[in-house]
Amino acid sequence: MKLAIGSDHGGFALKSEILKHIQGQGYDVKDFGCYSTDSVDYPDVGSAVAEAVAKGEYDRGIIICGTGIGISIAANKVPGIRAALCGDCFSAKASREHNNANILAMGERVIGVELAKMIADIWLTTEFSGGRHSRRVDKIGDIECRYSK
Repeated sequence: MKLAIGSDHGGFALKSEILKHIQGQGYDVKDFGCYSTDSVDYPDVGSAVAEAVAKGEYDRGIIICGTGIGISIAANKVPGIRAALCGDCFSAKASREHNNANILAMGERVIGVELAKMIADIWLTTEFSGGRHSRRVDKIGDIECRYSK
């Protein structure tokens, strides 16, 4: 699985830990930045990861900012993206099984490193259930199409 990962300065430390963790598991990962704690605007990184996933260059993405909120909002503006902000293991699993989320968002100032690693592991190994959930995910795409220019 090819993964894209990115963060702003508020998520840099957690992104660094998650990057090492998932690379250690053999995932092919591209880091879209940022590369230090110098201030960076989360919409720039969130949209870069989202665009790469939407284009099919990467299978999924992981994005991190201070809370995970801003970067997930930015990513969800990209057509075809279903970024899920997850701060617990149940939500990570459900976001894949039920929503076919293609980007995981997390907040460095909200969760600890070990929990973030567990969330990432669950999210990366959980498959979409399909079935009745496909109909609902398709409806999300329909809404997106209605409002796209």
